[in-house]
Amino acid sequence: MVEMSVAGIALDASSRSPIVLLRDPSRRRQVPIWIDQAQAHNIMAGLNGTPQPRPLSHDLMAALLEAGGLQLERVIIHAIEDSTFRAVLRLRHEQDDAQPGAQGAIDTEAESEAECLAEIDARPSDAIALAIRTGSSIWMLEEVVAEASIAVDAEADAEDQDEFRRFLDQVSPAALVRHLKSRDSGNPNDAPTDSPEV
Repeated sequence: MVEMSVAGIALDASSRSPIVLLRDPSRRRQVPIWIDQAQAHNIMAGLNGTPQPRPLSHDLMAALLEAGGLQLERVIIHAIEDSTFRAVLRLRHEQDDAQPGAQGAIDTEAESEAECLAEIDARPSDAIALAIRTGSSIWMLEEVVAEASIAVDAEADAEDQDEFRRFLDQVSPAALVRHLKSRDSGNPNDAPTDSPEV
């Protein structure tokens, strides 16, 4: 598996749909995952640490995990099926860290399996937003990285991120709601969410 980092949010040039970009440690490959505007807002709020007047859904999920004595150990994006990324949240009890012999880093996959309390299916966008808020790692199977990655162009990434920030600054809540309602109406021109297709 490859530990990925969130490189930022970009805009698809043709559909104007937001894309979350995950980058590998070598910074030579990144995986684009198409998401919707609301998911992009949640991820950006987590990345920027922007205080919200009321908790967003992912803030609530993080608080529920903490209240239940659970820890998001890691997010694993493990497959692409029917042009859609698949992810799981790997949870464990917080007190697992205090057990004798437990270490912050997991040495083997067998130890990881033994400590794992549950794996919960999730959309990659939700999993990423939650990982950002909990400081958890994001992992991707090498086969998925190899299938979906693109070469990194740092200058183009920065331009896309600046363009998306300008777009967010200019869009009103009413326009965003209208856009989301038009997507829900089944417009075939809309890009699928959490999809690796370009």
